[in-house]
Amino acid sequence: MKRKTLLSLLLIFMISSSVQALSWAYPFVVWKEKVYEIKQEEFIENSKIGQIIGEVKTKPNGMTGKYYGDASNYYPKGTKYYEIKGTSTSTAIAVKEANQWVKAIYVHKAPFHIMNVISNIYFISVAVIMALIVIGVMFRAKKSKNQ
Repeated sequence: MKRKTLLSLLLIFMISSSVQALSWAYPFVVWKEKVYEIKQEEFIENSKIGQIIGEVKTKPNGMTGKYYGDASNYYPKGTKYYEIKGTSTSTAIAVKEANQWVKAIYVHKAPFHIMNVISNIYFISVAVIMALIVIGVMFRAKKSKNQ
């Protein structure tokens, strides 16, 4: 009896799924396929904040670490991105955190993700136009066949 119990417990521990936790190297935001590292100690004055340029729209997958679109591993969806007056957005942007703006510096290009293509408005537009053309051709072919 003890052997069966011990063997059963051993099998349960071996078969059960493992828990994984992803640890990020640094907090980041992604805007226009560029990854910006959040510099939490670098605040930007109100007078240097320009126009809103985007916002967090997606969160990375907590198990795989993959992300697409305007994502952040630190900020919630809806957090706004701003341009910094006198600084190119290819160098740095500002992120609104509570009632202050934090600097985010460009680190690298975001990795490719198929959702960046599928969710692109141009891709969607071309797909809809192509579908309408195919439907139109099929409708005309059916109409001329019936005549």
